Amino acid sequence: MKDGEIITINVVGAGQWGPNLIRNFSTSPRSQVGMICDIDDKKLQSLSSRFPGVQLTGDPDRAINDPSADAVAITTPVSTHYELARSALLADKHVFVEKPLAQKVEQCLKLNELAQQRDRILMVGHVFKFNPGIQYVKTLLEEEDLGKVISIHAIRTNLGPVRTDVNALWDLGTHDLSIFNYWLSEQPSSVTASGLSYLSDQREDTVIANYIYSDQVMATIHVSWLHPRKVREITVVGSEKMLVWNDMDLSEPVRIYDKGVEQETDLYTDTFGAFRLILREGAVTIPRIRGAEPLSNECDHFLDCILNQKTPLTDGEDGLAVVRALAAADESIANQSRMVML
Repeated sequence: MKDGEIITINVVGAGQWGPNLIRNFSTSPRSQVGMICDIDDKKLQSLSSRFPGVQLTGDPDRAINDPSADAVAITTPVSTHYELARSALLADKHVFVEKPLAQKVEQCLKLNELAQQRDRILMVGHVFKFNPGIQYVKTLLEEEDLGKVISIHAIRTNLGPVRTDVNALWDLGTHDLSIFNYWLSEQPSSVTASGLSYLSDQREDTVIANYIYSDQVMATIHVSWLHPRKVREITVVGSEKMLVWNDMDLSEPVRIYDKGVEQETDLYTDTFGAFRLILREGAVTIPRIRGAEPLSNECDHFLDCILNQKTPLTDGEDGLAVVRALAAADESIANQSRMVML
């Protein structure tokens, strides 16, 4: 396709997140939504008045094999991602899949291979890579403004929504893993994880996972569906400064703390008292970060990749890396928190 052409996208899945994709793709000057698919007829009817002129169907095969569609966006339960994405690639459609890419590492590998064979764009909905605050922190880390990264700690909690096809780590921690890999420009080497199931015997609703990156950087994820307060926060501890990103603070999402610990040693004595740790308390900086809807940025990026044959920032390989880390955490949980190498 060439820049200036209108891309027709069919959206499969009109649940909680689907309408947001539909809104963005239908309002973009570079795309239009040709068809919306969902097995729930009530959801389809509720969207008919909001998006007049868009075809509605309960048959995913019809939406995927529609000859007028250039791309398919999939926002359905994770257990259906692989088969739907595979069918769309075989139909020579560009494919956008909400996170995580699939349930198994082997499925991700097959989708990446198929996308390459068909010369189609495969993009995963790791939306936080398009968040201005997350991008701002990425720049700080690249410039080593915080010094050497020592540890990262992410918290994502809320009272629900409870999923039935994946556990809390796959639902919530997917975001943080994609952020960690983005910030550190690498993948973790090992993980230890623990999780408990209070609400269901099948899926862990509370999980803590400790991922180790190179240079002994520990990146911890704490996720829970059983929590009184919605929290979306990541703390980065550097050798020079510390930083907190708070997604719930729309006006001031990033705060940089000029804090640290310094060692002071008296070279002329050799006593315990000669060695001291000095806590350094400095100023708090609140940078001004431009406001923009991450999902809108993400959808625009998908369109740009199709029109200009660019590799997505969140391509299939990126999706594979996250699923590999999630699967390793599941293995650790199943084996009494044993360390699992990636």
